[in-house]
Amino acid sequence: MSSDTVTSRPTELPPNAGRAATGIAIVLVAQLMLVLDATVVNVALPRIDADLGFGPASLSWVLNAYTLAFGGLLLLGGRLGDVLGRLRMFEIGLGVFTVASLLGGLAQTPGQLVATRALQGVGAAMAAPSVLALLTTSAPDEAARNRAFALFGAVSSGGASIGLILGGLLTDVGSWRWTLFINVPLGIAVLLLARRFVDETARRPGRFDLVGAASATGGAVVLVWTLIGTPEHGWTSARTIAGFLVGLALIALLARTEVRHPHPMIQPHLVRNRNRVAALIVMALVIGANLSMFFLVVQYVQRVLGFGPLESGFAFLPFSLGIFAMSRVTPWLIGRLGPRTMMMVGSAALAGAYAWLSTIGTGDTYVGAVFGPMLIAGLATGFVFMPITATVLSGVEPEHAGSASGLLQTTQQLGAAVGVAVIVSVYAAGAVPGEFVPGVRAAFLVSATFCALALVVATLVLRPARAAQAAAEPEQSEALAADAA
Repeated sequence: MSSDTVTSRPTELPPNAGRAATGIAIVLVAQLMLVLDATVVNVALPRIDADLGFGPASLSWVLNAYTLAFGGLLLLGGRLGDVLGRLRMFEIGLGVFTVASLLGGLAQTPGQLVATRALQGVGAAMAAPSVLALLTTSAPDEAARNRAFALFGAVSSGGASIGLILGGLLTDVGSWRWTLFINVPLGIAVLLLARRFVDETARRPGRFDLVGAASATGGAVVLVWTLIGTPEHGWTSARTIAGFLVGLALIALLARTEVRHPHPMIQPHLVRNRNRVAALIVMALVIGANLSMFFLVVQYVQRVLGFGPLESGFAFLPFSLGIFAMSRVTPWLIGRLGPRTMMMVGSAALAGAYAWLSTIGTGDTYVGAVFGPMLIAGLATGFVFMPITATVLSGVEPEHAGSASGLLQTTQQLGAAVGVAVIVSVYAAGAVPGEFVPGVRAAFLVSATFCALALVVATLVLRPARAAQAAAEPEQSEALAADAA
């Protein structure tokens, strides 16, 4: 071996590669915390009800308060990160989230717990949009960025099932309060380390779009609130119809404002890109199917198979393992298959997995009826999430990365709300009193339909890789011209 070969090897890695990798790991830990909190209390709900006396109707707000605040404020959080600095907003949001977790664990009344859950959602909405932007700016090269996106997809998708496992473990061996307390040491550690390993991004000068911020936040909050209430009130109730009308009116006001404001909260060119819009639609459909699967499978394994809280959490282990296994190879695959092919294959596999789950019955076993489709769903989700993330952020100027990531994560939250609302309504319509299986079959077929629609969008709307790259060049020019103006 020559001395030239030996001395040339270290130069293959950027000088700051180790620091960048540590920074990416720290940011991903924070993302895992935010995602975990959407499901970590699920299996603890019966214990929370017994301890604080919620009642069956109000207990759902332990989950909904977090979803409503998180989904409603994400766009505002993304814009704040662009204007004030993403690392700063990441730290402020994570600090709010950590304090709210501590207060939630100490709650003594239902109102206190719901209020702290909403405050957790506010902190998550401030921090989450900066996560993708910080991953983008922290990665030293494109390969590292693709690996970071793959891990982000794995954490975002697998975090929900990990939350069920962790929630079951903490509830079984300790108390439901530890499902909230667990965030405190993790949050403190991330806050202490973040500024040492993650660089602040440049602030984007300009006026703050107050009308855009208010209409985007208000529209998202109203739509999420309306969708959350549809299983209880029905799709044709006055509450639901009025909520949709008000939400759509606010979104229309947002669209009108953004095309006229000199410094819009959502850059119009972000939603004029055909591939980006298609990827967002695929994300909404896939995440809606996945989140509804959590709702249905948890009930099936507990009500039909007789699992306890911890066993219920471990029932989702194949899903998590499938996602994390796939995250190791998706950065390599995307360069060979392209985002469009990966989204098509992943959506098709998800449709097949949920069609398989629709065949479950009262006489089935976990291994025979749940394990196989859960593993396929995990592998397929890991296969599709990374190309979605890469497509949404492709061609985005660095100063708009916070807005783009906020748009992506808002789509995730709204997709989850829509999916759960639709599928719970289908489940309720087909349910037989005292039985679980009759309603769940139709509900899983709707989940499969969501994924089949995602396949259609990926096939017919997404451009192949070369055409997408050519389309990104005019978009970048448009963004530069808008900044110059």
